[in-house]
Amino acid sequence: MDAEELATRWRERLESWAIPEEIMAKAPVDPWGHSPGRFATRTDWALTAPDDGPTMARLTEALPPGGALLDVGAGTGAASLPLHERIGELYAVDTSPAMLAELTTRADKLGVALTSVEGRWPDVVEQVPVVDVTIAAHVVYNVPDLAVFLRALDDRTRGRVVIELPQRHPMSWLAPLWQHFHGVERPVRPVAEDCVALAAALGYAVQVEEREAPLERFSSLEELAASACQRICLDPALATEVGETALSLGMWPVPKDRWVTIWWE
Repeated sequence: MDAEELATRWRERLESWAIPEEIMAKAPVDPWGHSPGRFATRTDWALTAPDDGPTMARLTEALPPGGALLDVGAGTGAASLPLHERIGELYAVDTSPAMLAELTTRADKLGVALTSVEGRWPDVVEQVPVVDVTIAAHVVYNVPDLAVFLRALDDRTRGRVVIELPQRHPMSWLAPLWQHFHGVERPVRPVAEDCVALAAALGYAVQVEEREAPLERFSSLEELAASACQRICLDPALATEVGETALSLGMWPVPKDRWVTIWWE
């Protein structure tokens, strides 16, 4: 299968994750939204806990001291700021000004020279110079036009492109709750191997490594229930019922994700 066919298949599979309109219309809050505070907590953990996983290893060995690093879908900097001692210039792209504000606060404290770019990749590609290394962590499941996205990463990188993503869609764990509360069957694909196949079809000499996620998804059943209410468009007042249902369905504790690192020169 060629790159065009694989890109079309990725887009169609990602579109199948759309929430039915009648359910979305009743959502108390944005089911796709992310908390900058939760992301910032993860970044603070990443800055204090040594990470010997493949993503950080491939970034560290490729980024020269004082080099330029591009972080696409940067969030609050969990994938880039741990490299602060090596970074000469950090370019951070994200659609959320609140995420970029949290990243900026931490970059300032660490003495990292930061250029933040608010916008969607690759729409803002012209605002970023060619860099030594690029990281795009936990963002590709939000990217319908993945071939264009990957080409733009490669075009702006003179050294190594590194991508990290869960082996399965990050909302996959919710499938039993969608079925229970809404009678909705959730998709299975795309998965990480679909991204790998597309990158290879584009001509990149892709290498792949996998590991267990270093973090638990939730610290408590109550945290799981609150998150699930948001993600499956339920009233937060139903959190106790959601938690009890998760227990009855064998969903607690939530197994750790498998994280996949994709990289090429």
